Amino acid sequence: MKWIVPWEFSWVFLVLFVGAAWLYVRGARRLRVPPARQAAFWTGMTIVYVALHTYFDYYAEHEFFMHRIQQVLLHHLAPLLIIAAYPGSVLRAGLPLAWRVRLRRAGRSLAWRAFSAVALNPAFVTASFVALILVWLIPDMQTLAMLDWRLYRLMNWSMMISGLAYWWIVLDHRPKPPGRMAPGWRVLSPAITMTPQIVAGAIVTFSKTDLYPIFEICGRAFTMNVLTGQLIGGVIMWVPAAMIESAGGLLALQQWLRLSRNGRLPRRPVHPRRHTVTHS
Repeated sequence: MKWIVPWEFSWVFLVLFVGAAWLYVRGARRLRVPPARQAAFWTGMTIVYVALHTYFDYYAEHEFFMHRIQQVLLHHLAPLLIIAAYPGSVLRAGLPLAWRVRLRRAGRSLAWRAFSAVALNPAFVTASFVALILVWLIPDMQTLAMLDWRLYRLMNWSMMISGLAYWWIVLDHRPKPPGRMAPGWRVLSPAITMTPQIVAGAIVTFSKTDLYPIFEICGRAFTMNVLTGQLIGGVIMWVPAAMIESAGGLLALQQWLRLSRNGRLPRRPVHPRRHTVTHS
């Protein structure tokens, strides 16, 4: 019973979570959503809830390797599952008609187009996806986040939002345009973003000093050697995170092949060859 009790209760999280779940249930009743997509969405949502709003969060605050598990779940696995379910149309269908009309108008507004041109720019989203991992890994930043609950929540929310934005552009099933990233780059992007994470994970794994003494100050949840816990945390950043990104790359490849098979990829113009005439 202790596990399902929130370590730090948040009305904001609960309202947003229940609201998203309610919209999806309403939308799924109106649209034919394949069971696999529904399973992916609810699995991702469950992971988000467990990581942020159960006693799991206590262990994430008191053990480095548990904290890394939480971050991999929030930044990699849960967003990948949710976006792989392609919930956008289902969530829109769950909105009341008046809200859908307002949402359509807002999507056509100049303000939204200007905002999305920056916030959903593939280069910005990709850079943010990697940068947030590395920034929150800086020992001083980690210490501040653990001592200030507002920074701690900012860290968790920023990781999850950046993960959702990243997988949204990578797993886009449309060609470019209207998609924001070219299908080929969607396949290559996970290989690019996982590289600095692997390097950072290797540095943490093989470090012989305690890089994050804040967990000792907060009080550790398990009687485990400090360096052993740090090694496990580094391996979690290194291997499982890379495997999840590889899975995302394969899903992007599947979409690329589908677009090619359906003839929806833009074709390069074919220039006729020029024949040189030789005079004897």
